[in-house]
Amino acid sequence: MRNKIPDVVIRRLVTYLRILTDIEAGPDDYISSAQIGDLAAVNSAQVRKDLALFGEFGKQGVGYPILGLRKELTAILGADREMNIVIFGVGELGTALARYLTTRKETAPNYRFVVKGLFDIDPAKVGTEIEGVPVRHLNELEEVTASGDIKIGVVAVPANVAQEVVNYAISKGIRGFLNFAPVRIKVPPGVRIQNSDVTSDLQELGFYL
Repeated sequence: MRNKIPDVVIRRLVTYLRILTDIEAGPDDYISSAQIGDLAAVNSAQVRKDLALFGEFGKQGVGYPILGLRKELTAILGADREMNIVIFGVGELGTALARYLTTRKETAPNYRFVVKGLFDIDPAKVGTEIEGVPVRHLNELEEVTASGDIKIGVVAVPANVAQEVVNYAISKGIRGFLNFAPVRIKVPPGVRIQNSDVTSDLQELGFYL
């Protein structure tokens, strides 16, 4: 079923869960689809349609139980599972991501993304540490993937080597990637890649301003 759900719906579910998580609620507190829609910048019909793809969670005329819907969305999105990640490239971006993720985990123990490895090929960086996580040479990746279930690889390397790095990571068993390199990477079936390009997003936004 997961492969049949459009990506845009999953992105909205993530937004709905973030909204519900930020609300202080008790067991008797409800929220309407209109209220969720206002906070998520979509209409109430879209909220109801999205949620109906996964079941009936609300009561007509009353709304959705906040705690109950939060629990359901957490399970649907797998947000109750710890996700081990590695970061490829510890330049300015990779370093910033490593610091953010490790600090977030320290301040919020329930934060589910755990940095298990940092990788680079620069001799000046290999052997150093970022927030207590050692920087290893890329050829040591198999040691980390063999000792733990690495779910996601974060790609923060230059564009000209991004495809090669992803190919190598796939060969070591990684099946999900968040790509910050300004290039579209090809992956085989069964491997998921999500692109995040800050410059492109800013350029798109700038068009409308």
